[in-house]
Amino acid sequence: MKFLDRVEETAELKRVLNPEKPPKFVVIYGRRRLGKSTLIKRVLTPDDVYYMAGDLVDAVQMEMLQDLLSLKFPELGMTGFTGWEELFLVLNRLTTEQFTLCLDEFPYMVKHSPELPSILQRILDSKKLKYNLVICGSSQRMMQEMILSKSEPLYGRADAILDIRPIPLPYLKEALHLSPIETIEEFSVWGGVPRYWELREEYNSLREAIKGMLLGPTTVLYDEPRKLFLDNMKASVQSESLMAVIAGGANRLSEISARMRREATSLSAPLDKLIQMSYIRREIPFGESPKKSKRGIYRINDPMMDFYYTFILTNMSSLARGRKNIVMEEIDDAFSEYVARHWENLCREAVSGNKLLGFRWKEASRWWGSIPAKEKGKFQEMEFDVMAESTDGKALLVGECKWTNPEIASELHRKIKEKAMYLPFAHDKEIITVLFLKHRPKDEETDIRILFPEDIIDSMHPDQ
Repeated sequence: MKFLDRVEETAELKRVLNPEKPPKFVVIYGRRRLGKSTLIKRVLTPDDVYYMAGDLVDAVQMEMLQDLLSLKFPELGMTGFTGWEELFLVLNRLTTEQFTLCLDEFPYMVKHSPELPSILQRILDSKKLKYNLVICGSSQRMMQEMILSKSEPLYGRADAILDIRPIPLPYLKEALHLSPIETIEEFSVWGGVPRYWELREEYNSLREAIKGMLLGPTTVLYDEPRKLFLDNMKASVQSESLMAVIAGGANRLSEISARMRREATSLSAPLDKLIQMSYIRREIPFGESPKKSKRGIYRINDPMMDFYYTFILTNMSSLARGRKNIVMEEIDDAFSEYVARHWENLCREAVSGNKLLGFRWKEASRWWGSIPAKEKGKFQEMEFDVMAESTDGKALLVGECKWTNPEIASELHRKIKEKAMYLPFAHDKEIITVLFLKHRPKDEETDIRILFPEDIIDSMHPDQ
């Protein structure tokens, strides 16, 4: 698979590592399999040094780095070092022309040599460094703590910090040569992780890829969530348990607390950490304050994680017995419903901050609540899949998402307009009603605004 996206990240790395500028200290982090190492190696030149650290004791790690550096500086191979600081200082003394040293998976080095951040702090603060230094890591927790925590030695020292995120939806269509509907379905399983796309490319269909990559202990992604949690969480058991109960339908804090048999107050910090890692999200009804709202619900945000905890974790006993086909039948039966919730989320993402239908929109979200019923004195529960206010405050987008066979658009449109009339915050605003549909509707109504998968994909392209 060809290298996709990362245009801004590549340009920033080339800018900051320019040999005509003073040496820089650069930090790169992001979850595993996002292509951080590939990105770095595409920017480095043959004169630079790239070292991939391992989970090794400090003496072995230092020896391996010394051997690698001695290919560029033979004098280093003839020197014995008592510690990391001496190695970096001798390397600095031998440097006559600026180059870049990249220490990938730097958290492994710190794990066995906790003094390393303090050593780098002293070297950086001396202002005498002659080479660019890049540190990179998949442990977002460790990297963020080292760089963003005021109590840590490297706080405030970085000249550039790149937080590598998943690749946007439109690139998946290009990478795997998919139709718009196939793109939504595939993204609902793999998300924006390029390594998953690369692995998926080896199979003839999504169904084959799911069986080959996820169904069974010998598959490559069978224990992927556990690996991600070991990278980023001190208490992986609690994190996995939270993901499992959320996937199982416990979405409110009270429900999660009851399922976990833990006090709700003890779960706030681990839930916040999962949000920070982008594994889950907290949804609140449109118009409410994230800090003050008591009606927040938790959803799994990462598509692959959602697929895993929805279908794989609950079927581990069957998969351990080799019953892939039975589990695949269960996935087939529930797949459309599963994709539907990701379709809703993608529609909200497509609206957020975008210019659509003649307006630019603020952050889109769901709305649910009670509105007056036709019968006086009574109320009815109602929800909208997509709701957003225009940036000028003059319009309100109200949308319904469907991931099913062709719908009767006029009937859906009539219902959404009726419901929108009762919204408490819709007064004095132009109501823009939108249908987000998988297929062309059965009826052709020209005055109904409809967005299809191809529209959503196009509107989410970074170049738009």
